[in-house]
Amino acid sequence: MTAAFGTHALDPERLRLKEQAQGLRDWQLWGPYLSDRQWGTVREDYSADGEAWNHLTYEQACSRAYRWGEDGLAGFCDSTQRLCLGLGLWNGVDPILKERLFGLSGPEGSHGEDVKELYWHLDAVPTHSYLRMLYKYPQREFPYDQLRAANRGRPRSEGEFELLDTGILDENRYFDVFVEYAKADEADILMRITAVNRGPEPARLHMLPQMWFANHWSWRDGHPKPSMALDGPRCVAADHRMLGRHTFHVEVDAELLFCENESNPNTFGLSPGNGVFKDGLHERIVHERRGAIRFNGPATKVGAWHIRTLAPGESWVVRTRLVRGQPILPPFTGFDSLVDLRRAEADRFYEVIQRGLEDADARSVQRQAFAGMIWNKQFYKFDVYRWLRGDPTMPPPPPQRKQGRNADWRHLSAEDIISMPDKWEYPWFAAWDLAFHCVPLALIDPAFAKHQLLLLTSEDYMHPNGQIPAYEWAFGDVNPPVHAWAAWRVFEIERQANGGRGDRVFLERIFHKLMLNFAWWVNRKDAQGRNVFQGGFLGLDNIGVFDRSRPLPTGGFLDQADGTAWMAMFALKMMRIALELALEDDVFEDIASKFFEHFLYIAQALNNIGERGIGLWSESDKFFHDVLNLPDGTMHELKLRSMVGLTPLFAVETIEPDLLRRLPRFARRLDLFLNRRTDLASLVSRWDEPGVGERRLLSLLRGHRVKRLLVRMLDPEEFLSDHGIRSMSRAHAKEPYVFETEHQRISVGYEPGESQTYMFGGNSNWRGPVWFPMNYLLVEALERFHHYYGDDFLVECPTGSGTLMTLKQVAGEVSDRLTRLFLKDAEGRRPIHGDREVLQADPAFVDHVWFHEYFHGDTGAGLGASHQTGWTGLVANLLSRRNGQRS
Repeated sequence: MTAAFGTHALDPERLRLKEQAQGLRDWQLWGPYLSDRQWGTVREDYSADGEAWNHLTYEQACSRAYRWGEDGLAGFCDSTQRLCLGLGLWNGVDPILKERLFGLSGPEGSHGEDVKELYWHLDAVPTHSYLRMLYKYPQREFPYDQLRAANRGRPRSEGEFELLDTGILDENRYFDVFVEYAKADEADILMRITAVNRGPEPARLHMLPQMWFANHWSWRDGHPKPSMALDGPRCVAADHRMLGRHTFHVEVDAELLFCENESNPNTFGLSPGNGVFKDGLHERIVHERRGAIRFNGPATKVGAWHIRTLAPGESWVVRTRLVRGQPILPPFTGFDSLVDLRRAEADRFYEVIQRGLEDADARSVQRQAFAGMIWNKQFYKFDVYRWLRGDPTMPPPPPQRKQGRNADWRHLSAEDIISMPDKWEYPWFAAWDLAFHCVPLALIDPAFAKHQLLLLTSEDYMHPNGQIPAYEWAFGDVNPPVHAWAAWRVFEIERQANGGRGDRVFLERIFHKLMLNFAWWVNRKDAQGRNVFQGGFLGLDNIGVFDRSRPLPTGGFLDQADGTAWMAMFALKMMRIALELALEDDVFEDIASKFFEHFLYIAQALNNIGERGIGLWSESDKFFHDVLNLPDGTMHELKLRSMVGLTPLFAVETIEPDLLRRLPRFARRLDLFLNRRTDLASLVSRWDEPGVGERRLLSLLRGHRVKRLLVRMLDPEEFLSDHGIRSMSRAHAKEPYVFETEHQRISVGYEPGESQTYMFGGNSNWRGPVWFPMNYLLVEALERFHHYYGDDFLVECPTGSGTLMTLKQVAGEVSDRLTRLFLKDAEGRRPIHGDREVLQADPAFVDHVWFHEYFHGDTGAGLGASHQTGWTGLVANLLSRRNGQRS
């Protein structure tokens, strides 16, 4: 990547980032930290059965105060989520005021939870000094019931029934609602909303910019309650004991509606209550109940009610401003000029990031990927101990909770800004997702990326036994250990951007914590102490024969090729970090030697599990497989060809000769160990034969075995698709893998699209589609292998084509196939949009890109979570590679 932070004159956005890093200004005090969905989360679930989706539903969210967070449409808030901004909309016919995004709960969706709205994150900069998003709001009644009913009755073999399928947007009968935020100062927020009538007839729109306090007072006796009230014409003063005073300005004479962010007891069959509640704006506008609101305050929520009928094609702009302290007078002088200036500064910021990336469409895609990464930041608050115990002013939670979900994670206390996979479908952190997020984030805000990695290894998150929490539904589940890889990549990206100066303090801090995590893996996930790992779930959901997070129906355990490979990769990255730290502190030379030796033990185990065992490499199949260990001591290869068998490629590292010269104790220890244990030295790629430039290679595979594995990976009839590497061999479409026991028969076939099984709720599918994070690791691994073997090492790509390529060229080929998912082809079509013509051809859609969770293994159409910019945001790094830059 080009030097984006250190070797050129700083533009205004980089100056703000510099001030943020130095503690001079808090430009990230306010940001897009509001969740897109707080209802249906584990945090808000106080049920006896743990059915979070049923405990607090979408309809209830309108009237029920949240305990642990807030959500909203186009939301914006301070970094402690005490004061929030958002948008309400009403088209005159909807049964619910649109204040948050609608979607199907896990049990309702035909493939699990699924947002059913049309919105895009179009632009953003890391300090949130400029943000822009688009929401498409139908002019006809929103089809809540139709979406639920159609998906409930939809067979799993069909795609999901989406908003575009309902016909509600036919003839362009919708409003484009653009929301922009700009900062005049760190706590001076300009909000500009532009609505455009795309339909053929005049249409009426109600628009309500909103401000509210998160409800922290209902859960504890004596907690001070903040207040807001009218403070002059078109001005609301909001007072909070921690935040002080903020002033909310409205440009025109809109009606200001006040209510309380309190649960409405009348809605839930509780004792009737008098007063104004969270649904006050909804009741006043939709049901015309004037008694549901206050007209001047005091209150804890306010909406500025604007109404206008727009002619076809007409635009309407609404402006508000929130400022810390006393009112700014006049508040709207130069408003548009400042918003436009911040947008121009965003252009300048990304000009440096994208220098050398000539294709305009590629620049647009990359910028939207970065925007999604920034918009998917979220304030996440969850104190598990308090959640299990309950709150003083509320009925005690059911006793089952004390032995239920996350009961062993009482130490976990989160109150932070965290990068989320998708703030609607996954509005909670996931450990391995977050590690991938940090790699593209490092290109634009390395300080935030480093903070994120350190966060999950801090005492408030990491378990005392060294385990990193997996995700909200089961903190004790196991994700692949990619934190060390991510830490090293973030360090490298920042070092290159800063002209060779890396943050060694960060590297050492996280290294010490990751040593605890490595020890947890060794002690907890190696059943027989053989350096073969049984990671379990590993985030790969239903890719295997069994549900790997549960006891096997056969009894016994699995020796996992992927679990073992992940640990080999973990050991190598820890070794590499230790070598970097050893350059200034020779204590780390000994630690690096330890991780080197541990890697060799894992390499031995992967290839030959003891004298009585079966190796995870199948010589007959030329592929890696899991091995089933039965209670009677017998072992069975599970010859299913999936991404599991490609993960051993990830564990590869090179050591430069200069590094060995600078670390003589480490080099001497290696020579002594390898001369003594020639059995281990022979397992890795010819340690005694230097490669290109006299460098050394550490990997789980020799060159011959690399080629054998790539024969399958690069075969279009197996793993290689036009859009990347599939997660399962397409050979299983014709010949599903079958596992039989005395009592059951399990068949696993290739599924290029949505999952056909209800395993894991049916919302994930690793049985065919292309997943970005695994593909990204494959690209990096191939480049690393080429770094050692050089241009003389050739493989056929695609298999059977007769075309020979270097491993660097193969990496480029896979990378290009991945980036082409998002880019327009010669006919102007993007594979991610599949056969939806409105997305492919309508000018109001065609240049807006979603970053899906995964992609159809044959067509490339986007599937799963539609805004999972998290790990799919890695496309930003791949696009940087297109212009020859390392990222």
